[in-house]
Amino acid sequence: MSLNSPNGLRRTPCGLFAGLSTIDLAYIVDDIPGRNSKVSAAGQQVAGGGPATNAAVTFAFLGGKSTLVTAVGQHPLSAVILHDLNRFAVCLHDLAGDYTGAPPLSSILIFPGGDRTVISANAHTFAPLDFQPDLRWFNEVSILLVDGHHMSLCKTVAAHGRSRGLDVVLDAGSWKDGTATLLRSINIAICSNDFRPPGCKNENDVIDFLSAYGVQRVAITRGSEPILYRQEEAFGEIPVERVTPVDTTGAGDIFHGAFCYQFLQPGNDFVDALTFAAQVATFSCLHIGTRSWMDAFPRASQNIPVDLHKRRH
Repeated sequence: MSLNSPNGLRRTPCGLFAGLSTIDLAYIVDDIPGRNSKVSAAGQQVAGGGPATNAAVTFAFLGGKSTLVTAVGQHPLSAVILHDLNRFAVCLHDLAGDYTGAPPLSSILIFPGGDRTVISANAHTFAPLDFQPDLRWFNEVSILLVDGHHMSLCKTVAAHGRSRGLDVVLDAGSWKDGTATLLRSINIAICSNDFRPPGCKNENDVIDFLSAYGVQRVAITRGSEPILYRQEEAFGEIPVERVTPVDTTGAGDIFHGAFCYQFLQPGNDFVDALTFAAQVATFSCLHIGTRSWMDAFPRASQNIPVDLHKRRH
């Protein structure tokens, strides 16, 4: 997809992200505490989170213009999310209105070696969102991502996006009620290895299932294992750099934001964007949390490869 304007000047890629916003409370610990026990954390981080939110922030950090449609509300804790989005100039459309309840909180335990355990309320703290899509959300947008949380929002936004000829990306983390309907508006699906539609027992089943719904491009991320992809009739694998991770929190979300950004760059295709996204996500795993990697990332050009070898821990 070309991003050149009629006067020959290159314009900023614009993405619309719809789905979940949370507050992520991350603690660095040696082990899971037992019942009726306490443990001291070696460190902590607080940031906005959620699949769509992390993807929108990553897209904006890399140089894109992000619009996020989600539910945040008016609770005092919501200021954490708002501050995070403002820091990265993410344009927020908050569908929670005057809702004063607490936003979803995620408690994340980060262990030595990068593994993590997450406890989250996700979107269940909000009633189903009652809204009408604003066509201004789609102004200048070239790509759209939905994460399947706030499902009514995702289905509506995805359908409007496809009707306007936009590429609509699904962050397929897990199968949810309503996913089958949502798939009718999806033409790119990036799946975790945990994504299993009904009747699917392996990755090939997942790819065939999504292709039967008309999803033209499918990728399955598998941690440090090669990414599997299908683009129309072409199948392939993309290697992932093996590193010793410090924290894998949000790596998939970061992958999705980086993919959307790179997919819009002139001269790049599906495989190019997946390759770049894998590099960015792997780089993020060398740092604690979902934001600190940005301070060390070489952002001078979106086409500069990430030199992971010099940044291994």
